[in-house]
Amino acid sequence: MSANNTQGRLSADAKAALLNRMRSTTPGGAAPVAAAATPHYDTSFATLPGFEQLKLMHAATNAFGIPNPFFRTHDVRAGATSVIGGKEVINFASYDYLGLNGAPEVMAAAHGAVDAYGTSVSASRIVAGERAFHRDFERELAAVYGTDDAIVYVSGHAANVATIGTLVGPRDVVFHDELMHNSAIVGTQLSRAHRRWFAHNDLDALEAMLAADRASYGRALIVVEGNYSMDGDAPDLARLVDLKQRYGAWLMVDEAHSLGVLGTRGLGIFEAQGIDPRSVDIWMGTLSKTLASCGGYIAGSKDLVDYLKLSAPGFVYSVGLSAPATLSALTALRLMLQEPERVARLQANSARFLAAAKAAGLDTGAADGHAILPVIVGDSLKAVVLSNLMLDRGVNVLPIIHPAVPNKAARLRFFVTAAHTPEQIDATVNILKEELPKTDAFIRKLAFAGISDMLEGGAGQG
Repeated sequence: MSANNTQGRLSADAKAALLNRMRSTTPGGAAPVAAAATPHYDTSFATLPGFEQLKLMHAATNAFGIPNPFFRTHDVRAGATSVIGGKEVINFASYDYLGLNGAPEVMAAAHGAVDAYGTSVSASRIVAGERAFHRDFERELAAVYGTDDAIVYVSGHAANVATIGTLVGPRDVVFHDELMHNSAIVGTQLSRAHRRWFAHNDLDALEAMLAADRASYGRALIVVEGNYSMDGDAPDLARLVDLKQRYGAWLMVDEAHSLGVLGTRGLGIFEAQGIDPRSVDIWMGTLSKTLASCGGYIAGSKDLVDYLKLSAPGFVYSVGLSAPATLSALTALRLMLQEPERVARLQANSARFLAAAKAAGLDTGAADGHAILPVIVGDSLKAVVLSNLMLDRGVNVLPIIHPAVPNKAARLRFFVTAAHTPEQIDATVNILKEELPKTDAFIRKLAFAGISDMLEGGAGQG
């Protein structure tokens, strides 16, 4: 059959396809590869998990006139009082536990640091950002815990992420309290170590896990908080030390909300419970609470600190802590040690708030009265509504809702400080007792519209 006859029998579409194929034939005569269809990729951020739920929630709360309680703008330095929208309020949303943010000595140290060193060290410490004040601060932090040395990071969150991610890996295991801070959980996830969590402060459960699983892994790390940021309670440190010794594990204690809060001098959980701090392998803390600055630290053995300074990405590849941040935190640390009466005032205020709340019939959960006082209301939307009602009455306190806490465990979280007065505490508890019942009718209305369920059905817990 001739080529002409063959071509004569082809349809017009077939002829066009054949012609295109002939034109695209490579010079060497090899058959061309058919062009693959370009796949469609949806690059919209609206496709991220939970985004649609977030939009629906915002639309629903806006429709019912429920203000967003988050990202409230403060017009002045926020201490025991603040100014929001031009109105002075009693403020229970600050970590400034000892009232050192704005203390004349701390502010003078920051001003002097800017004058002498500028606003940045402009390099990682391993390259060109090392300054004498870094080592002064690290030595004084180490002295608090009786350890060989300390290392300071530019972020408290990064301190946990970088440290845990550097110390453990895929062959290892991390055991942590279920209410452990997000930074420790993220550090564990990024390390690719195996993760085992135990019920909050249930050291029987931890021991059972260690007995069952410890031998299956290389290194083991136990991570707890000295004062839990959601519940304001503390673990049994003596038993944790015993467990880590018996099962060959490192023990890491996050003191972000313990320094300045626990113990006669505010040294933390080891002072409060009479434990030798050298029996804990890794002490972690932040500079943004009691120390009125920004950053984080790890205190421990010389080997630990030397290793982190050469291996932890959050330190090696990050700019060093600025002079104003370092010297203000160092000054705050010295003031804490020189003025234990600040710690005593904080502890008295915390005890007063807890006693008043319990007397008013409020649910304070497991709180021990250590600066963090939750008032549990159960429903997330109820917590949001109550926060707004409190602001209308002149009290700024933020709701903590799912997924930050489990479903039906939503609460208002009060941060008590040494700067609060007894009158402010008593007035706040009375206002809370008056406003809480007012939320019920509003919640019933929203539940009828299905909005309450919408809030509770948010993204899963991390």
